[in-house]
Amino acid sequence: MPTHPLSVLVVGATGSVGRLVVTEAIARGHAVRALVRDRAKGARLLPAGAELVVGDVTRPGTLPGAVAGADAVVLTLGSAGTGSSSQEAVDYAGVRNVLTALASVDGARARVALMASIGVTARSSGYGHLLEWKRRSERLVRASGLTYTIVRPGWFDMNGPDERRLVFLQGDRRKSGGPSDGRIARADIARVLVAPLTAPEATDRTFELVAEQGAAPVDLNAQFAALDQDPPGSLDGARDEATMPLDEEPQRVRDDLEAVRARAADR
Repeated sequence: MPTHPLSVLVVGATGSVGRLVVTEAIARGHAVRALVRDRAKGARLLPAGAELVVGDVTRPGTLPGAVAGADAVVLTLGSAGTGSSSQEAVDYAGVRNVLTALASVDGARARVALMASIGVTARSSGYGHLLEWKRRSERLVRASGLTYTIVRPGWFDMNGPDERRLVFLQGDRRKSGGPSDGRIARADIARVLVAPLTAPEATDRTFELVAEQGAAPVDLNAQFAALDQDPPGSLDGARDEATMPLDEEPQRVRDDLEAVRARAADR
């Protein structure tokens, strides 16, 4: 249990990982607020201990009330299953809209945990350029001036029953685009997204998360501490390859980064 329970907002709360994040955060003693588009669906899928807040990351006006008072925000956004919403609108602009909402609340200094993906630095047109949009969302978080942890999980729930040893990697060198890059249980992703909220050792770190043969660790803090922090002022994670030059990015993306940096400077 945390020494000081936090007010945690989970964004993407009814997704396959988000639901587990809600459960994990409640189990750790936090007060959990779940952002849901459909209250009835949220009530059906989420534990009774979660406070449901109706909002939509593609509708910025619904977000300031949801983020108000949050000590931490866990973002587990995924465009799969969102109907007509695109990867840009959900995986990227959804993060931008939450950060904008946080900046609109006086005194808000929430800690952010963002779920991205292993292989995120690969330049790929697959799934509507999904990885590229996720990498751009990472950049927004780093530029926000907020304390953050960015987790890049491997392939969900494809690990064997004896593969519970959590391995943190940096530099995003595994880019085959398949399960050989690494596998990880959704429940372990949730654990690793919630643990940093009360772990100073995880501050401003970006890493890939996979599981290998062995037992689950009891304490993650030493693993967080062993990671390199992201370079101050950098848009990319520690050891990442420079495969996305900013001057080649779409103008709307550069404008978003400039706006996020300007808000961070005003904090």
